[in-house]
Amino acid sequence: MEETGIKYIDEARQGEVLVMDAPEKHGKKIFLESYGCAMNFADSEVVASIMIKNGYITTNKIEEADAIFINTCAIRDNAEQRVRGRLHAFNPYKRKNPALIVGVLGCMAERLKTKFLEEEKIVDVVAGPDSYRDLPKLVETAETGQKAVNVFLSREETYADISPMRLDSNGITAFISIMRGCDNMCTFCVVPFTRGRERSRDAYSIVAEAHDLYNKGYKEVTLLGQNVDSYKWEHGTTGEKVNFANLLEKVALVSPILRVRFSTSHPKDITEEVVRTMAKYDNICNSIHLPVQSGNSNVLERMNRTYTREWYYDKVAMIRSIVPDMGLSTDTISGFCGETEEEHADTLSLMDEMKFDLAYMYVYSERPGTPAAKKMTDNVPEEVKKRRLAEIIEVQRNSSFERNKLDVGKTFEVLIEGFSKKSEEMLRGRTPQNKVAIFSGEGKYKAGEYVNIYIEDCTSATLLGRVIELKN
Repeated sequence: MEETGIKYIDEARQGEVLVMDAPEKHGKKIFLESYGCAMNFADSEVVASIMIKNGYITTNKIEEADAIFINTCAIRDNAEQRVRGRLHAFNPYKRKNPALIVGVLGCMAERLKTKFLEEEKIVDVVAGPDSYRDLPKLVETAETGQKAVNVFLSREETYADISPMRLDSNGITAFISIMRGCDNMCTFCVVPFTRGRERSRDAYSIVAEAHDLYNKGYKEVTLLGQNVDSYKWEHGTTGEKVNFANLLEKVALVSPILRVRFSTSHPKDITEEVVRTMAKYDNICNSIHLPVQSGNSNVLERMNRTYTREWYYDKVAMIRSIVPDMGLSTDTISGFCGETEEEHADTLSLMDEMKFDLAYMYVYSERPGTPAAKKMTDNVPEEVKKRRLAEIIEVQRNSSFERNKLDVGKTFEVLIEGFSKKSEEMLRGRTPQNKVAIFSGEGKYKAGEYVNIYIEDCTSATLLGRVIELKN
């Protein structure tokens, strides 16, 4: 089997995943590339499903594509600039094949809308996150020489009835989108304007998707949403109400050997019920991504995060009291509008005291159309932002190393995901706390198996160990 053109480029993790091609068919070919978050990757699988059902096949050879789709991110300016650079790289293929359709999908398409067609002449199709069902018609329109646009934001669309094309080459882990959009109007964030209002997907369609993945041999699913803790769904006939804790339990009950993860949580919404559900089921991984963004309450108020530093401390205390070995990760932004040195120091102290296992750390990037861009001044110099970011990174590097050292001498159940990036003599997997473990395969073990790993050493980023027992 060949690799398909679905390429996932994660701006946060700087990772790239190439996935396997669909079975050989005859039809027009699409090359699909995604930038940004896991939600974009999940969306790309929906797009692939829609296009394949309409006679297309995927390809990893861009030169043979009849259509190129680039699924975009609008969270940070560098992500948008990277997409623009990538579009310019498509020009030679367009010159060689004038009939080639180039489409821009996702958040950047939604943010710029028709303006994008004026700025990037190579683009033929612009489709927002809620208009993927319309892609076959948009392509047909573009094939007549017209520009095609659909950036309508829906209050109902969840793509619940579409089975994503599971093209992940490892066949072990998969994403399941449980909701779309966001109602949290954080002043720095463009997501409510590019993905629309929050709406939750039918709980039973989510469970059915998890069952299907398990039956196909997948060993881990990640439930995705901008804010999974605010998931809420009500059955139209029975009146049954399902919150996120209920949903988490339903998915965990699919099989005790199907691992369940989720992302992302909002500090104001994560509940004790969710954490106790995690504690109840061994196959729900002990890992929570809980973005703090800043350690200063005044900055948090300017960000409209609706919690204070003290509130965040209390949430973390609640989580660790119920699940002491919970893996915690976070996001931070340095240099938000008006941030002083004292406010920055509060972020450093919070990071040092929380001892996160992992963090995704960025400088503030003003996004046009957000409340911050409209009402605040981006007045922290770029060199100051970068210096503060470097200080945050240094604190986190030390915390990650300290947290990893606590795991030396312990044993963890690890799901093997594949070979180490550096050597095929070593295998790679993740602990329930979402930490990467590297260990010798000795030719005995393969991807998709659970093994017990005794941790012998560590770096700030990785646990190093050996297999002590194979779990059937």
